[in-house]
Amino acid sequence: MRALVSVGSAAMVALLLAGPALAHDNYESWPVLSDPFPSTGGGGIMIHDYNPVVSGVQCMTNFRAVEPNGTTYNNYVLFDAVETKGGVLCTNGRWRSTDGGGTGRTTFRVFIKDGVKRGSGE
Repeated sequence: MRALVSVGSAAMVALLLAGPALAHDNYESWPVLSDPFPSTGGGGIMIHDYNPVVSGVQCMTNFRAVEPNGTTYNNYVLFDAVETKGGVLCTNGRWRSTDGGGTGRTTFRVFIKDGVKRGSGE
């Protein structure tokens, strides 16, 4: 029973710490997602077919990362979905290649409200 209280307390502390940070962003000022858009990783890589959808406590999408020379990587990203400011913030992104060759994290976030998807790599 003590472990459950500790886990619950840790989750509450995490939410309290995240709350003020989430409250300061003006998500509706972020640019509407375009297709394609530049990767936050740089190198001239463009992100194609990025269309996150919310499913429960997660946002997810398949996408393609295309290098300037045309080399294409098929990937999948999974975010935590956080309800805020009348919409859903997709944050804490974890991506992986569909062939299992790579994984990583992304600073890119998506805000979805009234069907409009906006992105910020800050």
